Amino acid sequence: MDSVDLNVLRSVLEWRRAGQRVVLYSVVQTWGTAPRAPGAMLALREDGVVIGSVSGGCVEDDLIARLHDGRIPADGPPVQLITYGVTREEAARFGLPCGGTLRLTEERVGDPAWVAELLARCEGHEIVARSLDIATGEVVLQPANRSDVLSFDGHTLRAIYGPRWRLLLVGAGQLSRYVAEMARLLDFEVLICDPRTEFVYGWEEQHGRFVPGMPDEAVLNIQTDERTAIVALTHDPRLDDMALLTALDSRAFYVGALGSRVNSLKRRDNLALLGLSQEAIERLHGPIGLHIGSHSPAEIALSLLAEIVAIKNGVELKQKKPLREEA
Repeated sequence: MDSVDLNVLRSVLEWRRAGQRVVLYSVVQTWGTAPRAPGAMLALREDGVVIGSVSGGCVEDDLIARLHDGRIPADGPPVQLITYGVTREEAARFGLPCGGTLRLTEERVGDPAWVAELLARCEGHEIVARSLDIATGEVVLQPANRSDVLSFDGHTLRAIYGPRWRLLLVGAGQLSRYVAEMARLLDFEVLICDPRTEFVYGWEEQHGRFVPGMPDEAVLNIQTDERTAIVALTHDPRLDDMALLTALDSRAFYVGALGSRVNSLKRRDNLALLGLSQEAIERLHGPIGLHIGSHSPAEIALSLLAEIVAIKNGVELKQKKPLREEA
């Protein structure tokens, strides 16, 4: 899940601890073209304040109307199923494209202990499954795997939650600033490691968090996992290769290094001489980014993040040039 949905749960926890009534909506099924995928969430506070999204806007308006016109009784069942877009006319009314249909759970949140536990486990970089019993409203949290997906059989909703995707940048130069800014817009947690104090000036906390130490130490200290991408951007092999030796043997879903094709081939040879296995070396992305004819730092950052997001989303890299040109 995206951290935008974790932010929904953070608000649910805050509102419930303040004694306010909250209804949590989750997309459980879609047919046709729907604006949000299953798992998307919206929380509705008793005064009509909302956070999150389940559609393009019109469904949200109707959910608020349900609150104000009494269609959400205080003594009603803990969970209800709501369907929008059954007819083409209704789909048009609620802004669902191509006659799309979506089904939501309408869940009145009682004891928020499960919300606090789920958020704490995600902060600890765990992937968690939340099972919601539609008949009783009971919530059970269980460990989950990265390959698990949301499921709904009409009786139980099993949704998957996980920590934010992270991007560790080795190097705090000009390119890293563009990458960090774009990555935060894409909802990545940005981490920076650069032992060269000359490059630290001008970095504000909102652009990313500095990880102290040398690059190889940083890769270990952040407890790199399957939701972490690591990119070496210093152009200094003493720093970049130090990070890569550790990163390529980690669980990071993406490891890349800035450099031309010639330098990328040399780097692979150097990593082999340093004892890295061929299997690990094959994981290295370099040159980094999709081929979009990029030249400026902003264009290179865009190319890099397009590649990282494509891999995160399981999309084939169709615009990636081969490292070795065919003869």
